[in-house]
Amino acid sequence: MAISVVMPALEMAQENGKLLAWKKKEGEHVAKGEPLLEVETDKAVVEVESPGEGILAGISADVGAEIPVGQTIAWLVKPGEQPPAHPAPSGVSGRASSRKDSAGAAVRPAAIPTPSATPQISPKARRLAKELGVEISGIPGSGPDGVITAEDVQALAAGVKPSVSPVAAPGEAAPLGQVARVMAEKTTQSWTSVPHFFLSRDVDSTELLKKQKELAPGVEKTPGLKLTVTDLLVRLTAKVLEKHPKINASWTGNNIRHNDEINITLAIAVQHGVVGAVIHRANTLALPEISAQRRDLAERARGNKLRPRDITGGTFTISNLGMFQVDSFLAIIAPPQAAILAVGAISDRVVAVDGKPEVRPILNMSLSTDHRVADGARAAEFLRDLADAIANPSRWLE
Repeated sequence: MAISVVMPALEMAQENGKLLAWKKKEGEHVAKGEPLLEVETDKAVVEVESPGEGILAGISADVGAEIPVGQTIAWLVKPGEQPPAHPAPSGVSGRASSRKDSAGAAVRPAAIPTPSATPQISPKARRLAKELGVEISGIPGSGPDGVITAEDVQALAAGVKPSVSPVAAPGEAAPLGQVARVMAEKTTQSWTSVPHFFLSRDVDSTELLKKQKELAPGVEKTPGLKLTVTDLLVRLTAKVLEKHPKINASWTGNNIRHNDEINITLAIAVQHGVVGAVIHRANTLALPEISAQRRDLAERARGNKLRPRDITGGTFTISNLGMFQVDSFLAIIAPPQAAILAVGAISDRVVAVDGKPEVRPILNMSLSTDHRVADGARAAEFLRDLADAIANPSRWLE
């Protein structure tokens, strides 16, 4: 029996997803759990796994299409089996792609791949190719699923290899990708509707850096792992959140939801914006596990290979810009979370120690909090304990 492939719901309140790429071609065999397609949501580009095993057939969604959640976009069939002539009812109206009805009326044998189509090219690239006299049929497109961009045309005309990051020409407005566009919408909505308040604190990080140096050899026994300040902050923050459940809570629109898990979201910079990748149950993980997950999430986020679990379930966010030498900043809350921690660079400063000036490594952190969930006193208590955890990490890492 054929298995339907539908546009998945990867997050709460998601209505549509943008299909960026098929990882398999029509007529190819797909194993259950094997990467099948890439979908762009308002949080990230996510790699979606196959719901079953079979031959990919009856693809009805074009790359670049905005598809309603639950809409059937392809089928997995047995050898010799044909896909259903029409998508199974999914409770969502509308076609999943811009293909004409006539294309879906004829049922193709599942084992026969679809003939290659004319190269996809953006309108701007098509105009530029005509102006420059460039033959587009031989251009390897650098856009999603091989779409030919204006930069590809310019590169071919100049005799250089096309870049994978198209850039708008001077004076032209560059269209936002869905992640960047919806991130702009979400941050605007949060800033204008969530009653933010901010607390900031400088912390002596002498002991934190000592602890990093002490623990690094044990963590870095695993090839490729490197213990970072962010890893320590994830672990310490998660332990402090155990004492402050209100800071780990969420605003549901009418009331406060106290979350059962402490799932730390890390803000990760990618090519066209920022994605939030989640380390689940961070308070239960050892530092090597946190370090491994942080590295894995960062690599997959930048490679557009995040999975649905990687972007869902976060209860508290850490945004660290210290690596960019930012001293301090204020971050915008990611609803329904109640708070976000902004972390700056650790820098040497002259401070008073027992009445005498000394140079110490100082870390600035700022907490943005939703006043509907936690008041100033509750947030201040959390920040006080987090500062203590950074100043005295051994006490909190036991």
